[in-house]
Amino acid sequence: MSQIPQAPRYKPDRAIEEVATFLADPVHAADFPNTILRFRNDKAAADLGLESLEDAQWVAHFGRFTPLPGSLPQPLALRYHGHQFRSYNPDIGDGRGFLFAQMRDTQGRLMDLGTKGSGQTPYSRFGDGRLTLKGAVREILATEMLEALGVATSRTFNVIETGEKLIRSDEPSPTRAAVLVRLNHSHVRYGSFQRQAFHQNREGLTKLVDYSLSHLAPDATGPTPVAALVDHAVKGAARMAAQYMAAGFVHGVLNTDNINITGESFDYGPWRFTEKWDPSFTAAYFDQSGLYAFG
Repeated sequence: MSQIPQAPRYKPDRAIEEVATFLADPVHAADFPNTILRFRNDKAAADLGLESLEDAQWVAHFGRFTPLPGSLPQPLALRYHGHQFRSYNPDIGDGRGFLFAQMRDTQGRLMDLGTKGSGQTPYSRFGDGRLTLKGAVREILATEMLEALGVATSRTFNVIETGEKLIRSDEPSPTRAAVLVRLNHSHVRYGSFQRQAFHQNREGLTKLVDYSLSHLAPDATGPTPVAALVDHAVKGAARMAAQYMAAGFVHGVLNTDNINITGESFDYGPWRFTEKWDPSFTAAYFDQSGLYAFG
């Protein structure tokens, strides 16, 4: 485990362990044949006290996933459910990503570093757990533009090319592979609560509400803890949706597994900006019914 050099602002955390027994599964990252640093977000790193990392350290932590000092000892693939294209899916979770680390930012907020394309997990089903380099670049473009426009979004922390060749049915193959790390204020989704309710895990729901209020929404208020959290989540989602409309942005698969309870969207696969006010404008070629259209 490498040391973080000259980083007094680096404040690691492991809060997720309070709920990890029912919310996540320990997993291992894929062993990539190569790790070529293609993008590092030093502005985001400065918010975490990690900007002083040398490139070799950066690759070790965010390409080979050597644990960060004081943070999670092993990656966690989160379990959740979700409504996808109007259908409830109880068979999903982090299929090609995991929660890698937690820490406090310069504002004292708990922040997550999560991955995309880091290998297979118990929820990969028939997927290879990988991400195309083109997909990673598209996520950089989406998050950088949305952040610049003031939209509540995850931030792309880094992209590392892995040296693998991927076969994809919807684009020319083989294509280059990459692993992406994103920075979020949380990876607790609406679907995290849906899973507990589905399994009638009342104790888990209570613990997840307490965790969320303590670490993610400490200023939320209401007559009961649940009411306070629901109010916080609804306001966050409404604010995000309004920001989308103002920016002319369409997230192609805005399911309940792609919205966290702190009001940020993430996981940008198909997305587009509309050039004019067109309620029927869609981002995904497979969204034939316009379920996730701009309107």
